[in-house]
Amino acid sequence: MEYTPVFDLFHIAILVGSGFLGAFIDSAVGGGGLITVPALMTMGMPIPMLLGTNKFAASCGAITSFLSFWRAGSIDKSAFPLMILSFLGSMAGVGCVYLLPEKILKSIIVFALVCVAIYTFFRKDWGDRKLVKTSLSMKAIIGAIFMALALGFYDGFFGPGTGSFLIFGFLFLGFDFVTAAGNAKALNFASNIAGFLTFCLGGSVIWGYGLLMAPAMILGAFCGSRLAIKKGAAYVRPLFLIVTTILIGKQVWEIFVK
Repeated sequence: MEYTPVFDLFHIAILVGSGFLGAFIDSAVGGGGLITVPALMTMGMPIPMLLGTNKFAASCGAITSFLSFWRAGSIDKSAFPLMILSFLGSMAGVGCVYLLPEKILKSIIVFALVCVAIYTFFRKDWGDRKLVKTSLSMKAIIGAIFMALALGFYDGFFGPGTGSFLIFGFLFLGFDFVTAAGNAKALNFASNIAGFLTFCLGGSVIWGYGLLMAPAMILGAFCGSRLAIKKGAAYVRPLFLIVTTILIGKQVWEIFVK
């Protein structure tokens, strides 16, 4: 694959602006790819390079979010061993061909996202209270292991909605919204790093673009995660529902309109 990067002022502004905004949203509830991927598409690069470059920049934002939530004490200790599984799952996902036709896969994702949005909307008090998790039941541990592997794999080879699914999973295990968001960022950081390394080995990263986006994504992730930690469920819950709804709309558009 041959591609010549473009570094005029207009495209630099797109990269920096989309990087900040994407990381700001992604730091709390995921979905930053809704902004950064279309921005990178305007550069006209091959899809593998687009995905690899996005993974590099997203990894920079993800580590900032992870550290912010960790320092604030908003990541439960149970998330750390799950990061290893998320990492391995993502590497397998990047290196694997699609197991299902893309249109069928998108239909499944739309259905799952709709269920997540409806359930969260009607559970008005869900994730509002801080729960102290001293231990998880065996059933919950098995579910968490499956979630880490499956969503790590999914993030590696497809991606949209990973952050939302992770937050929903941790909410289902009984965590409040902010801790669920922190745990989700821990696993998402691991899957992003694994995806980036795999794309990097394949030579699918445009370093110039990635290095332009990285500082903006670090700043966006810092601001977004700090706001999420400070405002709590009152901020994270509505944003979670908004991003999930946009994800549903995007997938429906691509299935029935494009």
